[in-house]
Amino acid sequence: MSYSLNTTILEPLSKVKPKNAVILCHGYGGDGKDISILANYWKFHLKDTIFICPDAPERCAASPSGYQWFDLMDQSPEQILSKALIAEMKLNKLIDEVKLENDLTADKIIIGGFSQGCMISLQTGLKRKDKVNSIIGYSGKIIDTNHLNQNIVSRPNIILMHGDADQVVTIDGLLEAKDFFNKNNYEIETKIFKNCEHRIPTEGSSSGLEFIKKHLY
Repeated sequence: MSYSLNTTILEPLSKVKPKNAVILCHGYGGDGKDISILANYWKFHLKDTIFICPDAPERCAASPSGYQWFDLMDQSPEQILSKALIAEMKLNKLIDEVKLENDLTADKIIIGGFSQGCMISLQTGLKRKDKVNSIIGYSGKIIDTNHLNQNIVSRPNIILMHGDADQVVTIDGLLEAKDFFNKNNYEIETKIFKNCEHRIPTEGSSSGLEFIKKHLY
């Protein structure tokens, strides 16, 4: 099957039908191949998992060789939210396709990503009617807390990770999200990496892997 978004796919190493799936969303200006580096590390420890790493639906306004889930250049919060809602629909469609193609239920699917990919995963995962297993977020934030507050449907497992020296999406993104989840009675895991900028450190990769093992295996 060809998915509705251009996708980098890592098939299970066990060569059997996938028992679960991890969908990883890249950051602003990146692509599926970028984020698949994380999947390449995880796949050796998760041999029954298929990894789906889509390109975001739009060419990036600031970096035409890459992609964006929604535009960030000269946009008001209202414009960002309206474009994020379109991206959310497209990510939901991809999740449905992954379910159908691999004969999986939503509770066998983890979504997540880095930076803008984390943002769209949080918005999509919390609003989705059939609850995904978990959300893994690196260096992101909630796009619009008022919108999300009014549209929470599901309560997947969540881990959020962030570098304390991030100048692109500051650590406030994680702290605000943590406050949001506390107010909405979610139990989430968080990790803050010392002296870490806007990237996924080795410790972040390992923490993500352990989180997947705990909830999917």
